[in-house]
Amino acid sequence: MATKVLIVEDDSNIAQLLQLYLEKEGFETRIAPDGGKGVEEFRAWEPNLVLLDIMLPVMDGWGVCRKIRETSKTPIIMMTAKGQTEDKVTGLEMGADDYIVKPFEMKEVLARIHAVLRRFDSGETSQEKKLTFDKLVINLDSYELLVDGKHVDTTPKELELLFHLASSPNRVFTRNQLLDEVWGFDYFGDSRTVDVHIKRLREKLEGVSDQWSLKTVWGVGYKFDLAES
Repeated sequence: MATKVLIVEDDSNIAQLLQLYLEKEGFETRIAPDGGKGVEEFRAWEPNLVLLDIMLPVMDGWGVCRKIRETSKTPIIMMTAKGQTEDKVTGLEMGADDYIVKPFEMKEVLARIHAVLRRFDSGETSQEKKLTFDKLVINLDSYELLVDGKHVDTTPKELELLFHLASSPNRVFTRNQLLDEVWGFDYFGDSRTVDVHIKRLREKLEGVSDQWSLKTVWGVGYKFDLAES
């Protein structure tokens, strides 16, 4: 069965160009010309990946991304003519998996699509992804975080970041390592999104247990600090 890609793009020339190249590569595609239609198509068609423009009529790309992430962790690649770092940070915080700045080369688009799908598929087919510590359960299969027995809401990337750190207790990761290993692509040297995610996780985990903590290693990065038993 062909991989399904939903293209949410109001510029018909760009949308048709993407459709032409993707279908030539064996993908099945549909085009949604605005954010509202994008959400409708996503729910009706259930694509394997979404190419999502930010500047859209009816509902912008942020709104579409938020709606999709309410019910699904389907990979999303954001597209925009803007190159500002703030857009990249916002998209990734909302749970986007990658980011492409227009104008783009089709080879880059195809490479990023294949890379995101590879990461997603390997995650989906791997063994159970569940870590348990004192008063903490990180379940990447069900995308659930339990803190002191209670379900705590997290974004997909917050949970993936916490799982990655906790999978290697006491190992220090640099921000660039985390961007590469959790987000899985070159983030143009900007590491603020890691700091933002760590801050939000700390707000949810602060003071829960004296057996573990998220620690900053100044000048280096972060680690999931686990007390010696």
